[in-house]
Amino acid sequence: MPEPHEKRTRRITINEVEHAAVLAKIELAEDEKTQLTEQLDRMLDYFHKIDQIHLTDVPPTHHVIELVNVFRDDSPQRTLPRKKALSNASKVEGNFFKAPRIV
Repeated sequence: MPEPHEKRTRRITINEVEHAAVLAKIELAEDEKTQLTEQLDRMLDYFHKIDQIHLTDVPPTHHVIELVNVFRDDSPQRTLPRKKALSNASKVEGNFFKAPRIV
């Protein structure tokens, strides 16, 4: 958020909120447009603050905890019997799952 003595400029306008609402196919009342404009504008202020952080000496990370493959070993197992695999299917035809036709 800007300091109280700073002059604040809007980063998003009501027209942009209205345009986004049209694209999202939602209707907004006038008070909702105003409220949403203010909320989105405050969010963009926070993003601007984050952009000001100097990260040149911070190495990029893809995960905060150093993890090496956490998956179990892939080992061959017996397959599920066909009768058990089909037991919860809503529709079965012969030995197969029957799905609705998609055209």
